Amino acid sequence: MPIAPAAAPGKIGFLHDPKWIALAAATLGYLLDACDVLLYVFSIQSLKEEFALSNAQAGLISGFTLVASSFGGVAAGLLADRIGRRKTLIYTILLFSLASGGTASATSLSTLLFWRTLVGLGMGGEWSAGAVLVAESWPAQHRAKAMGVMQSGWALGYMLAAALAAVVLPRWGWRTLFLVGVLPALLTVGIRRKVTEPAIWIARKRAVPLISLFRPPLGRLTLAATALTTAVLLGYWGLFTWLPSFLSAPREQGGAGLGLVAGSGWMFAMQIGALAGYLSFGFLADRYGRRPVFIGFMLAIAALTPVYGGAPSWAGSSAGAVLLLLAPLIGFFGSGYFSLFGAMLAELFPTSLRGAGMGFSYNFGRALCAGAPWAVGALADSQGLGRALALNSAFFLLAAALMLALPETRRVELE
Repeated sequence: MPIAPAAAPGKIGFLHDPKWIALAAATLGYLLDACDVLLYVFSIQSLKEEFALSNAQAGLISGFTLVASSFGGVAAGLLADRIGRRKTLIYTILLFSLASGGTASATSLSTLLFWRTLVGLGMGGEWSAGAVLVAESWPAQHRAKAMGVMQSGWALGYMLAAALAAVVLPRWGWRTLFLVGVLPALLTVGIRRKVTEPAIWIARKRAVPLISLFRPPLGRLTLAATALTTAVLLGYWGLFTWLPSFLSAPREQGGAGLGLVAGSGWMFAMQIGALAGYLSFGFLADRYGRRPVFIGFMLAIAALTPVYGGAPSWAGSSAGAVLLLLAPLIGFFGSGYFSLFGAMLAELFPTSLRGAGMGFSYNFGRALCAGAPWAVGALADSQGLGRALALNSAFFLLAAALMLALPETRRVELE
């Protein structure tokens, strides 16, 4: 991605360019957002033992987080259209970081649900605010690349969470791990000082009623985009919520039997692939279009998911090596397509409704996605985790089909 000219004479490089500063803030915010959310994923086994939870109950907590992220994302989109992208980003980062620290005080299933619900509100809101900020700060020819960089924050946050879990959990336990999650609050100081609102939002026209999202000409696009993101999120959260447990759980429970530390290493390799996937998708989508690249990624992960979940059965004593070799591919094709949404959704909606449109279409489906971790967990209780993971392939195939209902938006200038 070429570096844009500096924002003002006498200031050199991207360190003083508003769009690069916006991208850095949103990427770092998303990185820390991912880390805080995924601390729970890596703590599932410890929390199950602490509170005597079944797989279904552990999945239910993830489900509550996803439902809350749905509301948080929609609310943050609306708020971003009214008070600005920068302020909304600050509020959402404060929310998820303080709630993550609060998780350390949990004493029961109900208190876990409370704190993880607040984390979800911040998680969904941070994406809505950060994605619209980046999309409006970058020109059309590089928008998907910029969103790929922002989305890469999720992979980096995933790796950070895996590293923290491997170091902190065995030594100091899950409460200390969650206390680390309060540190992202410090990022808001830098955002307040350095980030500026996109010029296109400052120059926006009068406010447009929210109901316009559901009337012609936007109504069909809103419905199609919401259906697409719902299918994708069902598949993603159903798969990635349970992958750490699948890798660490004993083979008698349908897992890979790698243990906590080794399983974290495999997840680290997976997120290396995801990082490459986020960045590659952005370049490919700007070059060849959003639709064909997205469909290709969906077909690939749909094929890989049952192969990966079944590896402990068909690969025998070589399963560990096979899972490690396939991990980067799962990460690449199972995550990289998320770089689509910040760019394409921004290109579907006008500035006056962009935050609301992106927030609604991306996050509404998360409420429905709450059932995915629970369904996989419930199926795992009877069939084992490996077999249960294959359920998610159906959602990826559905997403590939739904993409055909949306227009190609490559090179669309924002209005």
